[in-house]
Amino acid sequence: MTLTARDIAEITRLLEDSSFDELELEIDGLKVHLKRGGAPPARENGDSPRLLAKGGGPRESIHEAPAVRTLARDPHLVEVRAPLLGTFYRAPRPGAPPFVEVGASVEPDTIIGIIEVMKRRTTVRAGTRGRVREIRARDGNLVEYGEALLLLDPREAA
Repeated sequence: MTLTARDIAEITRLLEDSSFDELELEIDGLKVHLKRGGAPPARENGDSPRLLAKGGGPRESIHEAPAVRTLARDPHLVEVRAPLLGTFYRAPRPGAPPFVEVGASVEPDTIIGIIEVMKRRTTVRAGTRGRVREIRARDGNLVEYGEALLLLDPREAA
């Protein structure tokens, strides 16, 4: 049995929807350790966090990225990141106006989009207050876990 990115996304979603804070899973020598909140997993030799298989090398990063992160190129902008892998939608249904546009003011609980994975829709909230500077995710396209969906300028909060 092989775990796909979609499988990992579904496992992560199940953990988020549960009352558990941590999950360890081993399938065919592949070990996955997910932890809600807190610090990312320990690093090996200062490298990035890794998922290791028995007797094998690194497979892929599997740590919980923050939903909002400051960007290096402009320390004032923050990016709102995808909480899971799936198809990103900017509007609640086809033909409806998008949740947000460039220039819109948002609050932490403002819905900025929807991610659909395995017929399940998850709303994505801004997570911080600010003004939308750039929308990076395209409507109807697949987004990866941790991918920047949009950029906010918190200095211009309403």
